[in-house]
Amino acid sequence: MTIDTWLQAVIADAERRGLPELKPILETLARATKALRAADFNDRADGQPSAISPQP
Repeated sequence: MTIDTWLQAVIADAERRGLPELKPILETLARATKALRAADFNDRADGQPSAISPQP
């Protein structure tokens, strides 16, 4: 299941349950999840070179 598919399903579920106010929260969670999945966890947060040498 992709994040977009999940998002569509949970928004529809929230609307069926009468909870449309959850939509912005769910959209934010989906964006954060996409960002985390795309992150390179070998990069340092301060932008300095990593002590780990890149793999060839």
